[in-house]
Amino acid sequence: MANPAENSGDFAAILAFWRDAGVDEAMEDAPVDRYATSATQPARQTAAPAAQTGIASPAAPAVRRAAEPPVAPVAVPLESPAAIQDARAVAAAATTLDELRAAIEGFEACALKRTAKTTVFCDGNPNADVMIVGEAPGADEDRMGKPFVGVSGQLLDRMLGFIGLKRETDFHITNILPWRPPGNRTPTSGEIALCVPFIERHIALVKPKVLILAGGVSAKTLFQTNEGIMKLRGRWFDFRPDYLQTAVPTMAIFHPAYLLRSPAQKREAWRDLLSIRQKLDELQKK
Repeated sequence: MANPAENSGDFAAILAFWRDAGVDEAMEDAPVDRYATSATQPARQTAAPAAQTGIASPAAPAVRRAAEPPVAPVAVPLESPAAIQDARAVAAAATTLDELRAAIEGFEACALKRTAKTTVFCDGNPNADVMIVGEAPGADEDRMGKPFVGVSGQLLDRMLGFIGLKRETDFHITNILPWRPPGNRTPTSGEIALCVPFIERHIALVKPKVLILAGGVSAKTLFQTNEGIMKLRGRWFDFRPDYLQTAVPTMAIFHPAYLLRSPAQKREAWRDLLSIRQKLDELQKK
């Protein structure tokens, strides 16, 4: 008979999967087997129309069809081309990081802002050679107002520390989205499109020598590709965002949250870190 303790790791992995998928609240005190419940319920009986049976139902009252409500005007989607164009104009007008922060905090077209607690802008040294862009804030980041401060952020700090990089002095960090999606769900394409002008302007203002994209969402967004992180990671790309005249050497890496769920991939992550260290050493010699 299997020892329940041996399966504790599997249980923890399953719970982590549902947490990352947005399932963060139990609806009942005990689990319910819906299959067993449905099997004990009697089959629903559907009364045959009187026209088919030939039997009238004298007790049945006349049914009056309710008046249909008037059709409401269609609202303009928040992720409309006009809203995206407005985001580009607002981002382009910012000439400093403080102005960009204020522009993002004052931008109302993204619905995520109304469900998030705070606007999570950036952390670290804005004058550093390395810039890291993740996906979106999590619960800890939304509460504290800084990116990558939860468990995955602590892992990222340790990973970068292995190659001599400290958050306070050696890298600048932010996300594609400055607001947490409810339940940590994956952001929609419309939400991402509204925030791309701000992150591209952010990169242009920092002018990093090396750009690191943490996770598939940030990599696919800025590289404008449908390829997954498995194919994108570990390769150097020349990325040139809007507002920047020269390309930036850019590498995609596994998101630390993924490494927490898949520790076997840490070997590949270590190779990526060594490649980043080598690139920085090469740039310093020039």
